[in-house]
Amino acid sequence: MVVAMSHDHAHAPPNVSPSKMGWAVGLTLAFVIGEAIAGLFAHSLALLSDAGHNFADAAALGFTWYAMWIAKKPAHHEMTFGYHRVGILAALVNAVSLVVIALVIVWEAVEHLARPQAVNGTLMIIVASVAVVMNLVIGLWLQAGAKHDINVRGAYAHMIGDAVSAVGVVIAGLIVMFTKASIADPIVSFVIAALILKSSWGILRESVTILLEGTPHGMDMAAVIAAVRNVGGVLDVHDLHVWTVGPGVIACCCHILVAEQSVREGQQILRTVRHDLDHHFKINHTTVQVEVEGHECDEMYCSIKPAAEDAHAGHSH
Repeated sequence: MVVAMSHDHAHAPPNVSPSKMGWAVGLTLAFVIGEAIAGLFAHSLALLSDAGHNFADAAALGFTWYAMWIAKKPAHHEMTFGYHRVGILAALVNAVSLVVIALVIVWEAVEHLARPQAVNGTLMIIVASVAVVMNLVIGLWLQAGAKHDINVRGAYAHMIGDAVSAVGVVIAGLIVMFTKASIADPIVSFVIAALILKSSWGILRESVTILLEGTPHGMDMAAVIAAVRNVGGVLDVHDLHVWTVGPGVIACCCHILVAEQSVREGQQILRTVRHDLDHHFKINHTTVQVEVEGHECDEMYCSIKPAAEDAHAGHSH
């Protein structure tokens, strides 16, 4: 006997309101123009680097905004899971853009070290201080959603990274103002590039893992398998897969082996498996195939076992 069950409901993460996201995009774009002009007048690579980072922030916020909007579109026959993956793509693009920005900043910093220029420290401090305030405010708007949504977290990383970068520009401006050491400008640019790379790495790795349908970050697969096996009536579990569809949607499929029993008993086992996976691991879309002990089942599925189980079987001999 084979019984299939699927369960799907959304645990929607707290998202940023569309109006706040719109204000964030507009405010960031306006500041980019002002900071780029100030950077040209001040001959400051650190300011121009920060302006480039802020422009990427504006693009990241816009992409995040679009991804949040399209993810709400309902599923249909051609997109049965809906558009949740758009948010993952947005996070990946945001992370890659941060890496590119960091490499460009390093390149320009090397050029400025080779050919130093006089820098206006006062203008650097004023503009960068405004940048710190603006990025922290937008970061606070995104903070709640960033905890649950990798798409929003990508934009949040942009804003917090840029706030830290702007603090670096302020420090460089102070050094230039009091010591006239223009070399502080490209040196701070190197630090900014390193911070950008560090902030982007986790999001880049997580978004790629999700797109490759890897195990969700922090998911203990041994505990998941143990939880299914501990359900009353379940003799064994195999071909268990867990992956992230999109923000707030974690899916699972597995085969469980049970003793011969009534349909009602089988349904109760399914409900318990579904409940335990949702309650303990926040797996909210589960499909279970039930195999009855002593009965033939689909050979394609029954012949495949997880590597961990094969290793365990080898030790037992």
